[in-house]
Amino acid sequence: MLKIVTDGAADVPAGWEKEYDIKIIPINIHFGEKTFIQYVDMDFDGFYKEVETNKTFPKTSQPSPHQFAEFYRNNCQKGETILSIHVTSKLSGTYASCVAAAEELKGEYNIIPFDSLGGSMGIAFLCRTARQMERAGKSVDEIVKALEALRGQVQIILTLDTLEFAKRSGRVGTLSAALASVLNVKPIAILENGLVEMVAKVRTRKAALERVVEMGKEKFGNRPVSIGVMHARDIESGKALLEDAKKHFNVKDAHLTDLSISLAINFGPGTVGLILYPAE
Repeated sequence: MLKIVTDGAADVPAGWEKEYDIKIIPINIHFGEKTFIQYVDMDFDGFYKEVETNKTFPKTSQPSPHQFAEFYRNNCQKGETILSIHVTSKLSGTYASCVAAAEELKGEYNIIPFDSLGGSMGIAFLCRTARQMERAGKSVDEIVKALEALRGQVQIILTLDTLEFAKRSGRVGTLSAALASVLNVKPIAILENGLVEMVAKVRTRKAALERVVEMGKEKFGNRPVSIGVMHARDIESGKALLEDAKKHFNVKDAHLTDLSISLAINFGPGTVGLILYPAE
């Protein structure tokens, strides 16, 4: 059976790990000299508690090639084919670590690294598609070709509550962040072609959530979609966005999850996002 592996930047909805047999390699989370392993010794509550009490700005690092190799050995049988689907290589070294581990384990496993060019629940949807196709009898080559066609169609739209985290992590220019802080606006970003771009700034949270839906509608229209909403410690805004999106899209299925710690570090608590995934 095909093994499907992803990483901690994927926002996998509750139950999907078991239902679609998805293995998740955790990321490393750093607060100064302290290092935690996502899901092993730090969960979401632990992360936000640390953010509130630790003055050191958190950082993440990708799993090393050694961590990847050990993960494959611990979760897969020798000779198995592993489709390893990861966060965009343009913002993270995770994919590169996967490629290095695949080369190291050549002959032991057939590892196929796949760059999602995205993140969050967009990766989870790709993993689900891969498993559904495998269960339908499709070959690995057919699955990879389908994912290559799909990844460019996934839309990820985020609205940030503050630009402070993005400014510190280097995701936006300092001047832009400082200006936004002064004006107290709510920025909107998209993850497209593997990179994050700030595309709009609106005055209120309500207007930002409405604009997120409008932007999604402009791209998808009435096409059938799977939608995901993720939030960084703002479940009420997440629920509100999910309900509004259901009214405006031709929704096949909808899911609400926590925003991965790796993205929460870059965009900050209060971030809410919408994922749109083709469902034809």
